[in-house]
Order: sequence, then structure tokens, then C-alpha cells
Amino acid sequence: MIDEILKYNKEFVEKKQYEVYVSSKFPNKKIAILSCMDTRLTELLPAALGLKNGDVKLIKNAGAIISSPFGSVMRSLVIAIYELKVDHVLVIGHHDCGMQSLNCKTIQEKMKNRGITDETFKFIKYCGIDFDSWLCGFSSAEESVKTTVDMIENHPLIPKDIQVYGLVIDPTTGRLECVSEAK
Repeated sequence: MIDEILKYNKEFVEKKQYEVYVSSKFPNKKIAILSCMDTRLTELLPAALGLKNGDVKLIKNAGAIISSPFGSVMRSLVIAIYELKVDHVLVIGHHDCGMQSLNCKTIQEKMKNRGITDETFKFIKYCGIDFDSWLCGFSSAEESVKTTVDMIENHPLIPKDIQVYGLVIDPTTGRLECVSEAK
């Protein structure tokens, strides 16, 4: 697979196909979007929002969840706000998310089947990580988005003038539903 990717990339660069994507590091619309890494959203999300390359800072992870108030997602948002002139944050979850009703014990069994030992799980617990909480899913996309919005709005490093919205997208049609208005 990597050989195919590198071959395509070489042709892409040689033919200067990148030129249509050239933009600044500063988002044109001053928006950061936290969304899920779901493959159905790769092209659908920007298309459904009318976005083009350079319009927004796009942060993707499993479930569009902030699992730690000082983890990489919050760091990315803080940098986007203070260094890249973002003044709006959109948290966009989606229906039929893989994180919805994710069972931590099932994931742990899959890990064990692939060679992760009980000693590793004990070490993680020893390090103070609540593994069940870190790896758990959610029951409602809407409630998960609201929880994430609340964490951003109440974070001590996020200025009060930043507008944070929570939305849920249909991964088939792209239809958006606003579940949390900016304060």
C-alpha cells in the first residue's frame, strides 16, 4: 500500500497538482473544527459545510471527544486560538459513530488477543490512567458533543470571547443539527 501511495505522490508533485491547495497556515474563516475520524466524513464534512482547503483548522479523533483537559486536542485548540487567530470552535459529532456504546472490556480482550499483557494494563493503572474511562464510548452523540463543548467553554485557557458550537452530522446525507449554541 505504501508503494502505491508514494508512486501516486511522486506524480502528484511532478504534475504540480498541489497548486490548487496552496493556502496560508491561518484559517480563512477563523474556525477550528473538532470532528470524528470516521472515514465517511473525510470528504463529506468539508463538502457539507462548504469548506475548501485553507478555510479551517480541522482536528480529528475517535468520537470528537476531549479525553483530557490538557491533552493534544486541547493543546491544538489553544494553539489555534492564540497563534492562528481562530475565534470560533465547532465540535461536530455524528450519528452511527463507532465510539457510540463502545465497550472497553471488549477492546481490552482484542488487545490481549494481539499480545498486550495484563502487566501492561496494570502498569497503565499504576500510572494513574483510568483505562475504562479513557477508552469508553458514549450512548448519545448529542450528549457527547454537549460534554465536549462544555469542557472547551469552561477550560481555564480558553478565552470567554471564543464562540463554541456543538453539532451532529448525518454521515450519509451531511445534514447538520445544532445541539449546543454558543454562549
